[in-house]
Amino acid sequence: MPEEFTPEAYYDEYGEREWDRLDRDLYGELEHDETWNYLDRHLPESGRVLDAGGGAGRYSVELADRGYEVTLVDRSSEQVALARENAAEHGVADAVTARTGDVRDLDAEADSFDATLCLGGPLSHVLDAGERETAAAELQRVTDPGGPVFVSVMGRLAALQTIARMAGRVDPAADETEILPRLARTGDYDADLLEAFDLEPSGPPMHLFRADELRELLQRAGLTVHTLTGLESVASQRRDEFDALGDDHREAIRGTVAALRGDPGVADLSGHMLAVASA
Repeated sequence: MPEEFTPEAYYDEYGEREWDRLDRDLYGELEHDETWNYLDRHLPESGRVLDAGGGAGRYSVELADRGYEVTLVDRSSEQVALARENAAEHGVADAVTARTGDVRDLDAEADSFDATLCLGGPLSHVLDAGERETAAAELQRVTDPGGPVFVSVMGRLAALQTIARMAGRVDPAADETEILPRLARTGDYDADLLEAFDLEPSGPPMHLFRADELRELLQRAGLTVHTLTGLESVASQRRDEFDALGDDHREAIRGTVAALRGDPGVADLSGHMLAVASA
């Protein structure tokens, strides 16, 4: 177990890979492109946008390039520094304010933003259930009434499928098959789980969501959920093998994901699920 097993420590070390992950393979591209499908449809034409847990600034830079005024908040000081560098490199530094902060306490006035993003799993990295309630309420509080709120989290069933698929196929020291029943019940991939099974982490600490759980969390926070969908959809498995596929196969996968876009049943199968809501 790392000396400091926290989301902040993980993403400080993860560094520039957080910027790269959305275009380094088909899996990342699906998450990015499907998210933008909904951003394009629901964002206001202009205004102030909060990118809560925005990491290295991929969405912030793209939003700023489209004319939005963006505030990025992230728990990782390394990711915030990278976001500032990326905004400067892409010529949008004047439109992006990046600072360290926490989705559980956004340090902004009520109704400050015309739209709010919480993408890639920031709510998944809030391990305490009560604190997830606080974080969801913060997203609602800082968004102008009626403004769109976009939240994506890591999906539990996709993670369980991945671990089950790799059972017996990886080094025994890295085989996480034994955690499956407990992870299925709780969704909590945390220090207590890993210590109970004497495992080293394969990713950051996180809470893995079921689709209904995400919907209910956001609704209790006062948000109206309009859409709940899967981003990688039925393509959430075999991600390490996609690059070997030809263009025809890759386009067929993209077409399938598009055909199932917005299907609530697909959300539970996806590595990342996206809720589109309004404050």
